[in-house]
Amino acid sequence: MLKAGVLGAGHLGKIHLRLLNQSEKYDLIGFYDADETNAKKIETEFGYKYFNTIEGLIDAVDVVNIVTPTLSHYECAKLAISKGKHIFIEKPITNTVEEAETIRTLVAENNVKGQVGHVERFNPAFKAVKHQIDNPMFIETHRLAEFNPRGTDVPVVLDLMIHDIDIILSVVNSKVKNISASGVSVISDTPDIANARIEFENGCVANLTASRISLKNMRKTRFFQKDAYISVDFLEKKCEVVKMKDAPASPGDFDMILQNAEGVKKQIYFDNPEVSDNNAILDELETFADAINNNTTPIVTLHDGTEALRVATMIIDQF
Repeated sequence: MLKAGVLGAGHLGKIHLRLLNQSEKYDLIGFYDADETNAKKIETEFGYKYFNTIEGLIDAVDVVNIVTPTLSHYECAKLAISKGKHIFIEKPITNTVEEAETIRTLVAENNVKGQVGHVERFNPAFKAVKHQIDNPMFIETHRLAEFNPRGTDVPVVLDLMIHDIDIILSVVNSKVKNISASGVSVISDTPDIANARIEFENGCVANLTASRISLKNMRKTRFFQKDAYISVDFLEKKCEVVKMKDAPASPGDFDMILQNAEGVKKQIYFDNPEVSDNNAILDELETFADAINNNTTPIVTLHDGTEALRVATMIIDQF
């Protein structure tokens, strides 16, 4: 079991503490939080050991979970890596791309591993269909959330849209060619609603919409590729795959057949895989433990986290 510690015991930090505590792959040593009153309350309520310095916690563990506000990710990661510790770092990886690049260099120099908390990669609906996503040429995403003051210190692109940016970059095997975007600040000082169009060198186009002032929650992505349409509902954890194939010479009574203007007939059929229930955050933490123990590449690398931040920054620069 890897000794683990958590930096930051806010909303998400508490979830990490609970899951690391129940995981059979980690031994939860304790946590640090800058708010001493909050930290002692958590220690009393849950029994997790509170360290009153960051250094004290880092020295006591093998893996440091960085779940602090984004602005402090860089300093926390730098300190942990300098002491030879593996880092799990929440998204966005850091505040700037330059900081992320430095973290990547330090990890390589110190021979430790790092993973970024892009949790939607572990969403069971996405995992169920990922192997069927093959060279998509148009992708549309909607990530809408009801207003919550937590998270409004950063633009909605870094708060919400970055999830979809990471998912898109993980399935489109091409470089970004062009980005156009617009964002509007409605309630916060930073944009609360944003739309971005990402064009890739291979011709794929992705259209992303993110809002944190919606009346309802929605997290849907649609992938369009040759002879298939794939829909993933990250919120409801459902997926749908609609495929096309050449129509049989003698269609059955219930076969769905389409004929285009040239007379070519195609059969539509549904191929919806079974979605296995899982805890995505526990999955990402435990696959990181596997990567450390087996000396393999983490599923969401620091490079992945850096590229998602790079694209997010390019989008924000358009506003």
